[in-house]
Amino acid sequence: MTTADQLDRAVTDPIGLITDLVTDVEKQLGAETIRAVVTAVAGGRAKSRQLAKALATRPAVLTDGRSPAPRAIGDLLIELRKVGASAIAPPVCAECGKKLRTLQRKGQDWYCGVCGQETAECTACGNVRRVGFRDRKGLPRCKMCPDTDDRDPVTVVHKLIATIAPGTDREVVAEALRRTAPHRPHYRQRVVWALEENPRLLTGEGYRAPHRAILKFVDLLLEAGVAGIVRPACPRCQRVVRIDKPLDGQRVCRNCIAKSRVEECVRCGARREPATRDDQGRPLCPNCLITDPANAEVCISCRERRRVQTRTPEGPQCPNCCPLPTVVCSICGRTAPGMLSTLTGLPRCRGCFQRQARCTACGRVRGVHSGTVDAPVCGPCTKPDAELWQPCPTCGQAERLRAPGPCRRCTLRQRLHELLADGTGAIPPKLLPLHDALAGTDRAATAMRWLAGGIVATVLSDLGSGRHPLTHKALDELPEGKVVEHIRSVLVATDVLPARDEQMIRLERHVKDLVASHVTTEGRKILHRYATWHLLRRLRRRSRGKEITHYQLTVARQHLRAAVYLLDWLEGQNLTLVTCRQSDLEQWMTSDDIRLRREAGHFVRWTLAQKITRDLSFPAERWNGPTQPMDDEARWATARRLLHDHMLKPEDRLAGLLLLLYAQWPAAISRLTVKDVEDRDGTVRIRLGAVPVELPEPVAQLALQQVEVRRSHAVLGRTDSPWLFPGGQPGRPISAWAMGERLRNLGIRLAEARSTALFQLATELPAAVLARTLGLDITVAVKWQRAAAGDWAAYAAEVSHRTSTQE
Repeated sequence: MTTADQLDRAVTDPIGLITDLVTDVEKQLGAETIRAVVTAVAGGRAKSRQLAKALATRPAVLTDGRSPAPRAIGDLLIELRKVGASAIAPPVCAECGKKLRTLQRKGQDWYCGVCGQETAECTACGNVRRVGFRDRKGLPRCKMCPDTDDRDPVTVVHKLIATIAPGTDREVVAEALRRTAPHRPHYRQRVVWALEENPRLLTGEGYRAPHRAILKFVDLLLEAGVAGIVRPACPRCQRVVRIDKPLDGQRVCRNCIAKSRVEECVRCGARREPATRDDQGRPLCPNCLITDPANAEVCISCRERRRVQTRTPEGPQCPNCCPLPTVVCSICGRTAPGMLSTLTGLPRCRGCFQRQARCTACGRVRGVHSGTVDAPVCGPCTKPDAELWQPCPTCGQAERLRAPGPCRRCTLRQRLHELLADGTGAIPPKLLPLHDALAGTDRAATAMRWLAGGIVATVLSDLGSGRHPLTHKALDELPEGKVVEHIRSVLVATDVLPARDEQMIRLERHVKDLVASHVTTEGRKILHRYATWHLLRRLRRRSRGKEITHYQLTVARQHLRAAVYLLDWLEGQNLTLVTCRQSDLEQWMTSDDIRLRREAGHFVRWTLAQKITRDLSFPAERWNGPTQPMDDEARWATARRLLHDHMLKPEDRLAGLLLLLYAQWPAAISRLTVKDVEDRDGTVRIRLGAVPVELPEPVAQLALQQVEVRRSHAVLGRTDSPWLFPGGQPGRPISAWAMGERLRNLGIRLAEARSTALFQLATELPAAVLARTLGLDITVAVKWQRAAAGDWAAYAAEVSHRTSTQE
């Protein structure tokens, strides 16, 4: 195995690599014994990878024991020697070469207890010796000149506290001081010196503490009930939380430390505290660390290599294998995964835990904590506890504040102002609608997570500061992905950017790249003509100013790709479209590696119409009816289940019934609008084509219910969506693929169910009526009618002929 292969294995299987490297050197110990020692020393994932990488880079350290090397290698050598390894060398001192049983290090070098110690001029005697102590001012002293203090530390501290809280019990102070550093009297002495120098550390200025034990001493005094002692707040965020991290001479909280270490992730562009660094030392955010395929592990439940959600004593588990317990929700009544509510103590499912609704008591849109689906009640109205729901210091609204500071919505407004403000501190007028839409979203916490994820914050900051113009072209220059597309949809939904046909733009970009990648100049010219003046032109004419669907985009891509396949084959045969003959075309048509044969026929027939080729014929495939079997009984059984199963989601029931009863494709269902559902004089109609169709009960009730309670999955930049089935992007409908997945999850076979429904309808309705009511092309309706029950026009002519004969 090469060094490069070993470095790759150091990421995927560090424990196995270390075990194999040690086993190659040590022959007396068994592989299981070595693996047990390695597992105990290697520790977590990052440490084990570092150890494996160091051994793979220089495996000779196992036999010579010499640094520089990480501390973990020295610990591994010592532990292997303890279990009886003879070929493994012990670590040796970098200065004198002494074999070590314990080690201390300076940088990457190991030293014994004599070598490698710091030397300096003693503050007391002036001799240059090894540093043995530090006095109360932090200056070095040798072992011969300790900084002694004959006073009793408890007496000194009790005297200081008595000036703050007279009458404090001396034993209480003594016990708190002892628990501050139980086994380090010298460290307790340093705490006393620091308090003596600055007694205000006990009354609120603890963030200036030179030693972390002072903060523990303050907590112990407060726990004992000593009056006058004040727990310090973080000097940066003003929250009264644990502050034990040094930053610029002060003690701050963990959150402020994270903000001070913010860097831009090299993978996703998010500005967060790095969780790790890559091989080149570049920062990686926690999300990229977790989702990195190299960090996936084998789940102990499903045995699949996936992202680790939690770690149990038996091993890691993926997100799918550690579900919540199944409960009967006290709000919606469903039996689903959930947990007990901290306010009511009653079970609440995951859907109700995430649901936002208008409270029937106070009228505000908040999270649902009690009540029912029809009459939800928010948290403050469920349990109006003054200690639990405190007024926000900024807006005054009662919120469940975890710490001093503004509520989530006020924090969201502050964050938006930081991102969208320009150099003058004001938000540009063009971005004010975006600010108002995001600040007014129902889920402030979700909006904060969205702003913190991916490159969202970077893009919005660049748009607000003017580093990038507020145009579609500027967004097109960013790396393609769902995050950028969602940012664009939010900007369009809030009228910051004008709407455009994204599917058409994506198709034009694909056409440009595919044509430019072709080998020959003549082929690029033909592909450009075919794509621009035939495929795109025909698509724009058929769309009639509306946005094209994903299915239309896929069909156009297939036609263009089929043309590329044919031209590539001709190029491999030293042929062109001009020199190609019918025998050559038939040779390609009968070859084993032919792809997109039917789509290539469109391209060949276009070349004939454009007189690019001559004397070529490509047979067209005629549709003779559905090829899949049709099971009308299964279709009606599924329809009855959707009509009467109230445990299913109403929107899924309605979409499934539109497919099973009215033969509507998911693409057509997803693009229905609220205006397509009409309720006049107690009759509910839906417009699927030119003529609306009357809906029977209970389908009509499901349609009206969907119009009233439809809810978009997009919680950012939410607008009054006109779509009957809103999608995940604000202002846009659910995609045809997502709609198809929801129907497949109901057990519906899309093509088979639609063919069965359309076949049944074609036997009962004339082609013209079928086309007008279901939104089909008249030619398609005629083909289905002929496949199902013959030609109605021929039937009418036959009836007319029989009548005239009888007369």
